Amino acid sequence: RAPKDRGSGVLCRRLTEFERLIRMIPPKDLKKPRGKKCFFVKFFGTEDHAWIKVEQLKPYHPHKEEMIKINKGKRFQQAVDAVEEYLKKAKGKDQVRIFTNLKSPFSLQPASSMEPITKRLKIIEEDTGSTSIQAADSTAINGSITPTDKRIGFLGLGLMGSGVVSNLLKMGHVVTVWNRTAEKCDLFIQEGARLGRTPAEVVSMCDITFSCVSDPKAARDLVLGPSGVLQGIRPGKCYVEMSTVDPETTIELAQVITSRGGRFLEAPVSGSQQLSNDGMLVIVAAGDRSVYEDCSSCFQAMGKTSFFIGEAGNAARMMLILNMVQGSFMATIAEGLTLAQATGQSQQTFLDILCQGQMASTFVDQKCQNILQGNFKPDYYLKHIQKDLRLAISMGDSVNHPTPMAAAANEVYKRAKALDQSDNDMSAVYRAYIH
Repeated sequence: RAPKDRGSGVLCRRLTEFERLIRMIPPKDLKKPRGKKCFFVKFFGTEDHAWIKVEQLKPYHPHKEEMIKINKGKRFQQAVDAVEEYLKKAKGKDQVRIFTNLKSPFSLQPASSMEPITKRLKIIEEDTGSTSIQAADSTAINGSITPTDKRIGFLGLGLMGSGVVSNLLKMGHVVTVWNRTAEKCDLFIQEGARLGRTPAEVVSMCDITFSCVSDPKAARDLVLGPSGVLQGIRPGKCYVEMSTVDPETTIELAQVITSRGGRFLEAPVSGSQQLSNDGMLVIVAAGDRSVYEDCSSCFQAMGKTSFFIGEAGNAARMMLILNMVQGSFMATIAEGLTLAQATGQSQQTFLDILCQGQMASTFVDQKCQNILQGNFKPDYYLKHIQKDLRLAISMGDSVNHPTPMAAAANEVYKRAKALDQSDNDMSAVYRAYIH
């Protein structure tokens, strides 16, 4: 199993795996991606297989030392040892290359036989009726994904959307993109994406269209506005709303999409820009179950786990609760750091102690280290976590449920916004306590 703390600085630099190029006929159920030239590859030890683009493969020996310098962990060294042992036995005749775009720093071992591709999904039915789709061993080693043959559209290339689209393309999906600021599309066009001139055009060109925008207003405008999604919806077209919005917005969008014969799924994500880039998001979906199943290869490409939790609106509710907890926790951590400083205690020692206790997590460590370094480059915008807190409080009001902790945290984030921290990372809430 891969370590759970993939977001750590060390693991984020270990985005490589050693693999052996096997010149064998791939299984019939593993279709070759359309587009650029690919090789069919089998990976040491993991028994995984994938079609890999030629430009993503590097010769082993010329790049060996470079990779070792970048990846200093014990598990990576074990992978190197395994490759060297294999080459020794093969007397150096086999061609070995390094694939630099896989997301999991595994220890690999030589694999001698070509096993059939198995579906890398595990379906978990719970008493609540929710369903989880995840990598069979929870490692989300996305290299073995068989991409859907459905045409995929994606609207919104912000912090989260950019990483999602990049991973969809890497895993062989055919993707058409659109963004309000058209220049953001250029990089993805270079990677093989197609360009849609309007949201309506993207929907009309694609079988499944995802969107990921900033807030409820942006989500409504994207669907209902001029040349919007709704104008491209025809019977059978699928629309997947990945934005974090209130349940009322989700239900409204579901109704207008289905009124035109479209199929609707909401699938907001829990994570950050780094987790999006790493393909390690957690997807919470609700709505049309058949759309959820049609999106399985997409969800595997972008995330480590996805959950289906029933009718439209449920995912929005769940995501607001999750982000309410995260936002409140971040504000409390910032409060603790500043109180430590105000009472003459070492902030670094506070963090060291915290990270040895029950609250230890990659989230705490990364956010606190960034605070101490004065690094507030956005991984999750402060303005967006404040929006989520506001929506969660409103949701609590709608069912007469008190949310005093979230309300207090929301006020701190509002102060941080007043200090011009909106476009910084959520950890910049720290600055609300020192000004």
